[in-house]
Amino acid sequence: MLRQSSRSRAVLSGAAVLALAASLAACGSSGGGKGGSATANATPAGSSSSAGSPSATGTTPGATAGATTAAAGKVLMPTGPAAGLNKVRDTGAGPIMMTKVTGAKSGVTGQVWVWLPPEYNDPKFAKTGFPVLTLFAGGQSNGYNTWTDNQLPIQEENERLVKEGKSHPFIMIMPVQNFNSDEKNALDCSDIPGQPKMGTWMAEDIPDFVRANFRTVKGRDGWGVMGASTGGFCSAKLALQYPQVYKAAVPIDGYFIPDSLLWKGHEAEREANNPNVLVTQGKADVSMLVTAGGANPYETKVVKDWVAKAVPPVSLEYHEQPGGKHLTSDFKKMIPDTLVWLTAHLAGPAAD
Repeated sequence: MLRQSSRSRAVLSGAAVLALAASLAACGSSGGGKGGSATANATPAGSSSSAGSPSATGTTPGATAGATTAAAGKVLMPTGPAAGLNKVRDTGAGPIMMTKVTGAKSGVTGQVWVWLPPEYNDPKFAKTGFPVLTLFAGGQSNGYNTWTDNQLPIQEENERLVKEGKSHPFIMIMPVQNFNSDEKNALDCSDIPGQPKMGTWMAEDIPDFVRANFRTVKGRDGWGVMGASTGGFCSAKLALQYPQVYKAAVPIDGYFIPDSLLWKGHEAEREANNPNVLVTQGKADVSMLVTAGGANPYETKVVKDWVAKAVPPVSLEYHEQPGGKHLTSDFKKMIPDTLVWLTAHLAGPAAD
């Protein structure tokens, strides 16, 4: 397990470039960052346009073989009610919005940031469902999520790769992970007895929120999860626990043993939420790209040892970033390759 001090608030460089994304046209279409609290008049549920959102780019990614594409008839239209979304930051690829989600199943209320790709609000794709990528942060992520920060410009990189025909346009969902800043008492993205049910909130309530508000691909084929450091732990754990929700995951420079002091006296529950155990059970039909920074021998050993424990149908690919350190600046270099990998393993946009 990585030491607590190494969980920087801070994604894979050099991962093999896999098949390019299927085009939006082929999908049947026809035609933490801190910021101000200005309210944008977003209308996500059933909307084909949103105030404060970027205009259509007019670019349609080129179709190539290799990526998994959702078949026609697999679009889930939003069920509502629509959440109120406040714009917190502009990116070069459109605004990042924020809301608070109260989970009907968990009872937890927490901040969730949302980014919609420009294609989402293009009228040509008003009946198109989009894949969803949930992003978990490094560090404690109490009141922030580093994927909303300009240190990790995944939104701009996604749009650049879409234009190059190398990535799906993903709806990006970025939740908080804790409600205090003490890493020794982290919630470990889990339902720790006597604590907020964060595992249920993250893997059940947040997907329910997404389906209520946005056009998505039915089923799990278009759902992925990714995170760095502490977020790597969360993404690996949740994908193994909820394979009915997530088809693919990318834990970046993560660790795999729950270590919060809040587990004291709850060893059975801790083991039930332990990725070191879950990966050996042979229950989760999920694919993962698991990465480690090559500059840290301890980290590479942690990750390699975990990958070696995997039992099918879990499918793990190991990638070592040459010279990579456990730093946001090195996580940033990983973004393009992770998006290309996720595109190859997840369904793309689809229209009925």
